[in-house]
Amino acid sequence: MPKAQPKSVPVTVRIPAALNARLEQLAQATRRSKSWLAAEAIGAYVATEADYLAAIEEGLADVKAGRLIPHEKVREWLLSWGSDRELPPPTTE
Repeated sequence: MPKAQPKSVPVTVRIPAALNARLEQLAQATRRSKSWLAAEAIGAYVATEADYLAAIEEGLADVKAGRLIPHEKVREWLLSWGSDRELPPPTTE
């Protein structure tokens, strides 16, 4: 039978003293522990970075598959923003 994974694990992180002071103030103001706030911040960072990397991979797959929009078409579209003749977004079709 596989060993059950713990719900949480301890992590040691060194942060500047000034950041620790701000974290302590935030913990007191929100009535949360510094550990809880740090875990939330790390979770948000990891999620954001994972989404960013996924978007890069998606873009690279589009390039590899030839799904590209020429620079000039994008430029024309952007320059039309806010004008009476605003163009629709360019597509790969």
